[in-house]
Amino acid sequence: MKLILYVILALLLLVLWIWIDFKLGRMKHLKHAHRRDFPFRYSDIKLFTDGVSLFKDMFSDIRSAELHIHILFYIVKEDHFSKEFLTLLKEKAAQGVQVRLLLDWMGSFGLKKKTIRGLRKQGIEISFCQAPKLPYLFYSSQERNHRKITVIDGKTAYLGGFNIGKEYINEDKKLSPWRDYHLKISGEGVRDLQEEFLEDWFEATGKDYRKTDLFHLKPEKGKCKHLIVPCEGVFLEERYAKLIRMARKKIVIGTPYFIPSKLLISELIKALEKGIDLTVIVPGRADHPFVKEASYKYFRQLVPKGAKVFQFQNGFYHPKIILIDNQLCDVGTSNFDKRSLFLNHELNCYIYDSGCINQLEKALENDLQNSTALDLEHISTFNPVRTAKEWIASSISHFL
Repeated sequence: MKLILYVILALLLLVLWIWIDFKLGRMKHLKHAHRRDFPFRYSDIKLFTDGVSLFKDMFSDIRSAELHIHILFYIVKEDHFSKEFLTLLKEKAAQGVQVRLLLDWMGSFGLKKKTIRGLRKQGIEISFCQAPKLPYLFYSSQERNHRKITVIDGKTAYLGGFNIGKEYINEDKKLSPWRDYHLKISGEGVRDLQEEFLEDWFEATGKDYRKTDLFHLKPEKGKCKHLIVPCEGVFLEERYAKLIRMARKKIVIGTPYFIPSKLLISELIKALEKGIDLTVIVPGRADHPFVKEASYKYFRQLVPKGAKVFQFQNGFYHPKIILIDNQLCDVGTSNFDKRSLFLNHELNCYIYDSGCINQLEKALENDLQNSTALDLEHISTFNPVRTAKEWIASSISHFL
């Protein structure tokens, strides 16, 4: 009996510690958060929705690098595709090209020490960001850098949803084909992505290259008007609310995880009540045991008011996109969930050019053709297993 009481007491103390740690960690995060606002830029932008074609193009650009390669990924795994990527970086470093690789500590936790030593031995500067640290160990373990940035010679850049691992090139039986959105940018916007990488590099390593002229070239002006938008677990909710309020006719949201805040679900309901068409695309299959169930309570609020929810059926759906009235399209790394809103460091691109938006609309049309409408009755009838999963998902929704 005493043992049971001790276990219960220990669990209560653990929960109390996590709660205090998270609250105080969040206060510190908010105190030190800073908002970076880049100007409007003009670049040429190309959309990739398939990892095989994306990485063929990206690796070709990396092979052509002459000066420097700056790469930030949330995930780099220990598989054959990751080794191909890292071997390419070693080859470029051996040629005298400056190579800096920044990885999220949690997302790339599986990278072996032997692999890291091999990269450094070859001359690659590699560092990890967002490692857990005292005094707020739990909160800092949840605050992750979810950005994906590749900048080559200060002339070409990439950002979007893909990481480095075999599932992203359709070699995971459960999740293939992997559907995602990634942008290639050539033009003025590259400068902002370079600046964002160097800012993250400085925060992770203390090495300050932010004013180094070598890294701040002035690329030629492109055709597509856009805005690079970094967030770090602050300000994203406000930005998304403004996007929703801008809509006059149509909102399309594509996301692998639909877990909005109270403010955002309220804004979406207001939009529906104004007669605005709302379409949400989510995966038909999940890569996490609770994320599908976490979204159901929101869909039960939105669908009766006229929202159309579709579940993608041709593989795993991982894009992060918001389309507003065919006037503005947001593509990047931010999911439509509480983790992206309140914890992760994210990076998005707001696109204002009609030609580029048309390219993204066609991709969304393809997504819808490969999706089926959500059966509201199916997620509303009593099901004890689903109900239990929904309760668990609701309890940990900030961390999914």
